[in-house]
Amino acid sequence: MKIADDMTDDENWTGGFYELCLVLGAADDDNVDRALRSLWRAAGVHGCRDRRADGAGFAAVELGAAALYEHGHLRGTLALPSGARVVCGGFLSRYEDLDTLEFYLPLGALARVDRRIGGYPFDEHSGVASLTWRAGLDRWLADVATAVYADVPFQRALIGFEIDEDRDITINQRHAAVVVAGADGLEYRPANA
Repeated sequence: MKIADDMTDDENWTGGFYELCLVLGAADDDNVDRALRSLWRAAGVHGCRDRRADGAGFAAVELGAAALYEHGHLRGTLALPSGARVVCGGFLSRYEDLDTLEFYLPLGALARVDRRIGGYPFDEHSGVASLTWRAGLDRWLADVATAVYADVPFQRALIGFEIDEDRDITINQRHAAVVVAGADGLEYRPANA
């Protein structure tokens, strides 16, 4: 039986990433450190690992911004709201003095625990039909973002398939869910395509 939270199974890391991108704002190492720790806690991530330099598995590393800078990607496992366990990871993008903390769930692992995912985003069920599974996942990731925001306010959060370049997403594009600060607190705008 294939296990979706086996970090050493390369198939779990295939298919691209379903992401929560937290646009933190101006580059600030302390802010990144606090946001990363809050994100790991809010998502219930177990462990903090990186691929060993020799390629032979994973090694435990200390969770924090320093590990992001040293290793690039940090990885762990978590339980989805369904109770299914999957691998996950995170990395930091710093572009033109803007920090974006990226948290991802590989589609290879997600497809092992939910058959509806299939070949998303490249199969015939990847349009509006994919909202049957994406809506719940998006809502959970928005709740994770809300918990992080209570610790480390951010500019906005974007949720969807490989949303790793904030400049590629506008608030009006509907293939991604968005969490933004509004007059009455955070506002969740679900994807509708």
